[in-house]
Amino acid sequence: MNKILLIIQREYLTRVRKKAFIIMTLLVPALFAGMYAIIAAVAGSKDSTMHVISVIDNSGAFKGKFHDEQFVKYQYPGVSVSAAKKQLSSDDNLVLAIPADLKDSVQLFAKKKTTLGLADNIQSQMNDIAMGAGLVKIGIDTAQLHKIKSNIVIKSSEITAAGEKSTSMGANYALSFAGAVLIYMSIFIYGAQVMRGVIEEKTSRIIEVIVSSVKPFQLMLGKIIGVGLVGLTQFILWIALSAGITYLVGHDASSVKSPVYTFVHNLGANAGYELGCFIFYWVTGFLFYSALFAAVGSAVDSETETQQFMFPITLPLLFTYILSVSYLFMVPDSPLAVWLSMIPLSAPVAMMVRIPFNVPVWQLAISMTVMIAGFIFTTYIASRIYRVGILMYGKKASYKELVKWFFYKE
Repeated sequence: MNKILLIIQREYLTRVRKKAFIIMTLLVPALFAGMYAIIAAVAGSKDSTMHVISVIDNSGAFKGKFHDEQFVKYQYPGVSVSAAKKQLSSDDNLVLAIPADLKDSVQLFAKKKTTLGLADNIQSQMNDIAMGAGLVKIGIDTAQLHKIKSNIVIKSSEITAAGEKSTSMGANYALSFAGAVLIYMSIFIYGAQVMRGVIEEKTSRIIEVIVSSVKPFQLMLGKIIGVGLVGLTQFILWIALSAGITYLVGHDASSVKSPVYTFVHNLGANAGYELGCFIFYWVTGFLFYSALFAAVGSAVDSETETQQFMFPITLPLLFTYILSVSYLFMVPDSPLAVWLSMIPLSAPVAMMVRIPFNVPVWQLAISMTVMIAGFIFTTYIASRIYRVGILMYGKKASYKELVKWFFYKE
């Protein structure tokens, strides 16, 4: 046990003292804040170019009925379409040609490609005008219709043993999405560090000296936990610094938030429960995949040789991540979501999608138990490959070789 603690201490202190660790810990939150501020500014900015649209209305149904907007002005020159096109004096001016029969296509002419937003705006106004005219034609007073138009807003509440409590569906979706993204990113970032560390020690031949005084299993376990603590330290600092930067800049300065900010900001009344589940699946997910990454690192001599082993390992996590951000968050209690949250290869991401939607206690207990058992089992398999692989040089390993290494006797 003392040897494992010494390895953990070495791995942790060696990495946190590096300039790269300190720089990245301080720089990443600032870069994320700057990146999302730029995205928000770009997304929130509107086209400030004045567009003049010449409406040639051969149907007579739209003349004088378009509403000017801040950067869009409508005019009715009373000339033919061909004449109006010849009179286009600017790249930002357009000609809207409306046929006599509205069953024919309405055309928009310009000297350069028209933006989708502008075309949608014109189309929306035309549909509103046409609908209003149709309602008047059948004797419906559109003014009265607008007066009775409702604006219903649904507020969701959850019935619990302690009574009713307000819930936010949007916050739940944001929390599930952010949790899945953070775990997915961190497993790859810090799991790859474990693999890279094994490869470096193997190729530098320092491993031959180390294994003379410590068992390969102890070395692998110490390396995994040590790097995991480095990742957890950096992650906590990123969250704290991101929260601090967000507070200083102004929390409502942007509607576009980073995953870290979104996750922390949307922790609800059960913040302790949700954060505890996140930490559990972050840690167990990292330990589970890091054992596999360590086995891969011990089987190859360079990072370029890792692809044949990495793809099958990471495919389930990638598959679950894609499903999580596109489908699972909409149906968190579906059979597919439940099963994915029980399988160790996919549970870290799938369960984080389900946590904000009150996962049944028995399902959470099974998932956590399976994650712990999965880590122990994976570590056992990886350690048997690791004990042989770290001493193999110059030989390209295959899946068949890995199986042989597993069954080698001590």
